[in-house]
Amino acid sequence: MFGGVAQLPEWVESHSARAAVAIPADSCQPVEPLGRPGLSGPDRSMNSDKPTRVRWMLVAWVTLMGAISYLDRVNISIAGHSISQEFHLTDAQLGWVFSAFSLGYGLFQIGGGWAADRLGPRRVLALGATWWAVFTTLTAVVPTSLVHAFLTLCSVRFLLGVGESVMYPSSNRWVANWVPTAERGLANGLIFAGVGAGAALTPPLIASIMIHFGWRAAFWFCALLGLLVAVGWYGMARDHPDQHAWVNDAERKWIREGILQADRGEGPKLSWGTMLASQDVWAITLSYFCFGYVAYIFFTWFYIYLTRVRGLDLKTGSYYGMLPFVAMSLGSAVGGGIADAVSRRFGRWWGRCGVAALGLTGAAVFVAAGAQAQSAAAASIMLAAGAGALYISQSAYWALSADLGGRSSGSLSGFMNMGGQIGGAVTAGLTPALARHFGWTASFLTAASLCALGAAAWLVVDPNKSLVPREARPQARV
Repeated sequence: MFGGVAQLPEWVESHSARAAVAIPADSCQPVEPLGRPGLSGPDRSMNSDKPTRVRWMLVAWVTLMGAISYLDRVNISIAGHSISQEFHLTDAQLGWVFSAFSLGYGLFQIGGGWAADRLGPRRVLALGATWWAVFTTLTAVVPTSLVHAFLTLCSVRFLLGVGESVMYPSSNRWVANWVPTAERGLANGLIFAGVGAGAALTPPLIASIMIHFGWRAAFWFCALLGLLVAVGWYGMARDHPDQHAWVNDAERKWIREGILQADRGEGPKLSWGTMLASQDVWAITLSYFCFGYVAYIFFTWFYIYLTRVRGLDLKTGSYYGMLPFVAMSLGSAVGGGIADAVSRRFGRWWGRCGVAALGLTGAAVFVAAGAQAQSAAAASIMLAAGAGALYISQSAYWALSADLGGRSSGSLSGFMNMGGQIGGAVTAGLTPALARHFGWTASFLTAASLCALGAAAWLVVDPNKSLVPREARPQARV
């Protein structure tokens, strides 16, 4: 399957061809291929004038890893009712179990980004996937008779969150090494389409396994998938294109000339003082807090909302529960492509900030409308549209954090994602509290208001103002 040069559909190749970044020729130095044992591709790939597309093959694998990571984190929302019955948990306690993952995931975002910046995304992502497979298994083996089962579940989910915290800061560090600046919208859109794909597959897959084998078997299955993608990533990936034997000279040159000098490792790493003094960093982090709050309603409470509030049975609820995640996957991929196209035609502010603000505004409208729909079908469709609109903005966060961070993009994107995960932890506990005191409509209207706040935060961001000193980077056009 992976024995030769990776091929992708022509629409990806044409996107890459339109996304060139012009940088003076004297800023690029020749690079000798550094092939590693076990990754020898055909000799013709190294001599071809046409660039290989190994970067897109690896983007696809990162997308798959993201899908599995979301399968591992969302499975508990489908199994939540069975778990709460088996362990005699209240809704408040189940909310704490959900929040424990978000806290572990959020608190270690910076550490995950720091590790990727220093150890490389190849090793960190492989270790992370192995870690979350182990703790997904441990979730399934907590005995019902355990005296402190509730605290044990919280601890295991917290540590699962710690392992998964490396996923997107590491992938963003990999993007900064491998993907030309003007292709990052599409690359991140595809990567985060895995979020929607994994979450969309979760309800029917987990429900089917639960019906036939029980909820614990569903967790063992998820753990096995995590181990498989960890092994595949470590075998195929390299931290830099120069280290990969499948990448020919033409693709290596394309990547090198399309990445700003500071991103290539020729500029300085950013200090935390520089990053935390940036208005843009705080603005996208605030906006990502709002994003995370809304997204985690779908990842934690949406399925329970459909079955308990809207009265759907397990099977019907699993199908309706897929809709927001299918919309997320489509919104992420389409939004990433739109962002790159708009950036080329109208400039990076419109491509990054404008597209993100528009997506969040659309999410606010649809979530507010869905909260007040009368039927379960109408509510599901409108809320799904809100989730899709929300994810139109997703690639902008990660593309901009890679642009701003350069060699420190793992750390910077980890800080930003920490804001998003704090939002997720807040929604896990606050959403049922609002629903209990004011009704579920109030819970969703709160989410809609935060979408509007997140959109407003994008309006003060300047995507053209790099945090890297000007002398460390050449002029480039997108």
